[in-house]
Amino acid sequence: MANKLIIVESPAKANTIKKFLGNDYKVVASMGHIRDLPKSKLGVDIEHDFEPEYINIRGKASLINSLKKDAKDAKMVYLATDPDREGEAIAYHLAYILGIPQDSVCRVTFNEITKETVKKSIKEPRKIDMNLTDAQQARRVLDRIVGYQISPILWKKVKRGLSAGRVQSVAVKLIVDREEEIEKFIPEEYWNIFVKLSKEGEMFTARFYGKDGKKIELHKEQEVKEILEKIEKGKYIVTDVKKGEKKKTPDPPFTTSTMQQEASRKLGFAIRKTMNIAQGLYEGVNVPGRGSVGLITYMRTDSTRISEEARAAAKKQITATYGSNYYENRYYKTKSGAQDAHEGIRPTYIELTPEELKNTLTPDQYKLYRLIYNRFIASQMTAAVFDTISANIDVNKENETFNFRASGQKLKFKGFMTLYVEDKDDKNDEDDETSVPNLEVGEEVKKEKIEPKQSFTEPPPRYTEASLVKTLEEKGIGRPSTYATIISTIIDRRYIEKEQKQLVPTELGKVVNKLLIENFTDIINVEFTADIENQFDKIAEGNEAWKQVIREFYAPFKEELEKANKELEHVQLQDEVSNVQCEKCGRMMVVKYGRYGKFLACPRLS
Repeated sequence: MANKLIIVESPAKANTIKKFLGNDYKVVASMGHIRDLPKSKLGVDIEHDFEPEYINIRGKASLINSLKKDAKDAKMVYLATDPDREGEAIAYHLAYILGIPQDSVCRVTFNEITKETVKKSIKEPRKIDMNLTDAQQARRVLDRIVGYQISPILWKKVKRGLSAGRVQSVAVKLIVDREEEIEKFIPEEYWNIFVKLSKEGEMFTARFYGKDGKKIELHKEQEVKEILEKIEKGKYIVTDVKKGEKKKTPDPPFTTSTMQQEASRKLGFAIRKTMNIAQGLYEGVNVPGRGSVGLITYMRTDSTRISEEARAAAKKQITATYGSNYYENRYYKTKSGAQDAHEGIRPTYIELTPEELKNTLTPDQYKLYRLIYNRFIASQMTAAVFDTISANIDVNKENETFNFRASGQKLKFKGFMTLYVEDKDDKNDEDDETSVPNLEVGEEVKKEKIEPKQSFTEPPPRYTEASLVKTLEEKGIGRPSTYATIISTIIDRRYIEKEQKQLVPTELGKVVNKLLIENFTDIINVEFTADIENQFDKIAEGNEAWKQVIREFYAPFKEELEKANKELEHVQLQDEVSNVQCEKCGRMMVVKYGRYGKFLACPRLS
């Protein structure tokens, strides 16, 4: 009989760990959280210093009894839930239910599920980190207070069943604000003048820069016509040539948010889908000849740090595949404020290339694994090198000189770009090859064609899942581990719709957003939300007491709540009127929201 028990969250993770350990160990899964706040009520005792009222999750009674029996039979219990705040909290609740003393050395974590890491971690257990647990507890309690106390106002004023989330509501506000920017946007006209030039039959393009060395922006067709008349018959003389070299360095290994963004851009994956696939790759995949294998390091991280062992493996792989001139030992600086407990996301076994695993993985697993693998290997490769050339070309007419500029670049050494190039939301062609011949100062180039082009400024683009994640991270709203939940929640609540890849607010989202902004200024505030996030970090670091954070939050929140209840008592929100007439009464139907989305209803019945 096994005398040591290891409890993890999922059966997949349990299967992977089992094969690394002997018969002394039994590995079982808790299937995620086993205790939580009740769904039927607030579950936070505000009168007694915000004490949470946890209960065992419904439907888990037999699992809990099984865990208790296993723990009773074991001489030692290890709580090996995920290595983050959520995992720490699950371990804390497991310890409570199983009667494990709080100061027991029972907690183990795996940044990667490999034989070496699992065996090493089991030998180095620690106490449950109450700072991490309290940080998760603070988030859970604060979110519960906001959600359960604001939501009834939405039920009364908008529609029963609606809910408001602390961070989700800020995400909705960002999307609604962007939509308003787009609606209010007034396009402005601007012009470019392109000239097709040639030297000895080699064509290239120059763009109008200005006059007499001063940059000019063109906004009217008449301005363009006046310039065209003057340059039509002029000579195009090269007045300056600069040649150089440009290096492009690789991006660092993935963090959670950069992985989410790239999988969205490159693979078209929703954020939630990316995280589900990554979880599976981390916990273990059945590889022929190896059994269940954890293929990537822990996927919830905002660090780009990489272990020396992984560096050595990357060096070996790169030099063997591409040659030593493609390898460069690179260190990446993790941004300030990032949690640096884990490495960046990387493959655990460098020798298991994507192509070797292609027939083992599902198509989606293969795509994400290849993305993670190539990004990591590329991060340890040399820069790509471009030869660059830029030239000033002038046209003289009487006492005026019209300035044009041409620039080009040619890839000289691919470096990391052999393997991987990051996509961008604001795509530009800065790394595309553009040809400019070998020009010399003083020579005349032949004008082939003048092409004026009218354009109009464009509104800011709607958010995609990738660009929203990037904005949330930049503004410090939520944390990478919460982005998938934030986005899926606001879509599930029908506050936001996805049109192709774009996130568009629904009328319901706009109505709820307006009501919250007008009555809960702090809650629906980007800076305030980011500041709360920083306070959670301080709790995790042991520099702040979690209940003090809740106390400071609740006093002004309670005032806003009481004021909103009073002011909205007699307010009736108007339904959105459609352009469809009611067949029975002739009045215009109004838009309502039900369980399955929008529907039209007669205003007499609403």
